[in-house]
Amino acid sequence: MVMDWRHEWLTSFTSTAEHSGGIVLGGAVAVLLLTRYTRWGRQFRRLAFAYFRPGRTWAGWRLLLTLLLLLWLTVLGVRLEVLLSYASNGLFTSLQAMNADTFWFHVFVIGVLAAIYVSSSQLAYLIAQRLTIRWRTWLNDHALADWLNGRAYHRGRFVTAPVDNPDQRIEQDISMFAQQSYGLSLNAIAAALRLMSFTAVLWSLSGAMTIFGYQVPRAMVFLAYAYVIIASFVAFRIGRPLIRLNFLQEKLSASYRYALMRLMDNSENVAFYGGEGVERTTLTARFSSVIGNAWAYAKRSLRLQVFNGAVSQASVVFPYIIQAPRFFHRTISLGDVTQTADAFGQVHDALSFFRNSYGDFASYRATLERLTALMDANQESRALSGPAVIHRADALEIEDLRVWRPNSQPLIEGLTLSLSPGQALLVRGPSGSGKTTLLRSLASLWPHAHGIVRRPVGTHTLFLSQQPYVPLGSLRTALAYPEPGDLISEDRAREALRWVQLGHLEDRLDDETHWTRTLSPGEQQRLGFARILLTRPSLAFLDETTSAVDEGLEHALYRLIRERLPQCMLVSVGHRSTLSAFHTHHLHLLGAGRWGIDAAPG
Repeated sequence: MVMDWRHEWLTSFTSTAEHSGGIVLGGAVAVLLLTRYTRWGRQFRRLAFAYFRPGRTWAGWRLLLTLLLLLWLTVLGVRLEVLLSYASNGLFTSLQAMNADTFWFHVFVIGVLAAIYVSSSQLAYLIAQRLTIRWRTWLNDHALADWLNGRAYHRGRFVTAPVDNPDQRIEQDISMFAQQSYGLSLNAIAAALRLMSFTAVLWSLSGAMTIFGYQVPRAMVFLAYAYVIIASFVAFRIGRPLIRLNFLQEKLSASYRYALMRLMDNSENVAFYGGEGVERTTLTARFSSVIGNAWAYAKRSLRLQVFNGAVSQASVVFPYIIQAPRFFHRTISLGDVTQTADAFGQVHDALSFFRNSYGDFASYRATLERLTALMDANQESRALSGPAVIHRADALEIEDLRVWRPNSQPLIEGLTLSLSPGQALLVRGPSGSGKTTLLRSLASLWPHAHGIVRRPVGTHTLFLSQQPYVPLGSLRTALAYPEPGDLISEDRAREALRWVQLGHLEDRLDDETHWTRTLSPGEQQRLGFARILLTRPSLAFLDETTSAVDEGLEHALYRLIRERLPQCMLVSVGHRSTLSAFHTHHLHLLGAGRWGIDAAPG
């Protein structure tokens, strides 16, 4: 085929536009079918469609226009590859004909085409990276919002199938999903285009061939397709277990990392016990599972790689062997032989796309499973039962509250009580009677509860656990939590620290360190009381928040709250008799759902 290089730019522009339009229509149909009839297609729709829906804003339409530009650049890249194959044909044919002028003309054409190809490829890469980063940002924001919404990050542990390592799914899997979605889809489109384009080239260069006594026209095309289809079928059979092994590799590795982090977080307790031997046994067992799965993955991957490598190497010489008789009979030129080899390689690579990308596709399927599993767990956690919490600014009212264990064993049956501003309730009972679980139920953290709770909501209520949470950041941030640290002035922060006998930390307000490890348990509990003084809630729940301090300091902290916040309602869980003086009512949990309430003496 002789190319008209003077007018080829117009032909190529028209061709790329037509192919782009066809791909848009064909892609839309393919996406519709995949998202309706395949599990992984439906998973992709859940994760991606909300981002790519154009809506009524310019930003949404700009995203679609950018995708169309990226698609056109992909089509252009394939068209340039076809033109380069024809230019190379002319180059080698002119060498064979000893025609210097034609040779240098094709050198010039190849130089121009190569410059355009490199420029368009780099532009496509830049656009793809920009889209990937923006999509990853959007996915991260929505995944975080979904995980935090309805306290799914906590209530997710109560669902039917709790997910492991949500941190890995949000940070790592989202990045992989965005990158692999673009990579696999664009490479699949490019492979389909190369298959169609170079099949046409191969068809024009192929001749008849006798196979088992039968004359086969255009034999090169049929041999290429048969060669790759058979190889792909075998490769799928070899590589199919990689999907499950990839999923297990991520799960087992995350479990091992969690065990290491848990040892770091509890290093002092482990050191006190001298538990290094037990920890080493646990870590070694988890690491052995990782290594066992890694060996299984490596062995299976090795089989696939050996097979793919053999098939790819054989495909290099295959077209030369087929076309050599025609060349020796001067039926075709040297340029036709080299273009045949190039076209055969392109058809081979295009047909081999899914075979060569099986490992990537297996990883992609596993990523989809992990992300949608997190979404399912979040949704299920928000649907779990719990008491109805109604805002009431000036009281705490509990009406017919029932709390039970996950095995349906009752902890509290029919609890009804009320507190007015300034009153305080001390909850007592033997271990396992449900004291902490009661506070969790009032905070809507425990799903195995039912009833009506009227109380202040939002920042008007503060819950403090036995070990108060200390967030990452500065000491000022820890003091103000859950509000931003810049909302409290330095004078107020310093004053609060002095009130709770943490004055030695005044000059470290803006130091950023690991405060959970820096502060002792008693200091962390005093930090919690400083939060109460700064946020001034209408209602505070205190779950053994003075267990790490002595009775004298406990008395001083509670007296401080009563004097500084006389209208604040308190609900405390504690065992010490010294707490009675700071509470107006006592709730006794007696076990098996029974309870009793009375006013504090004198």
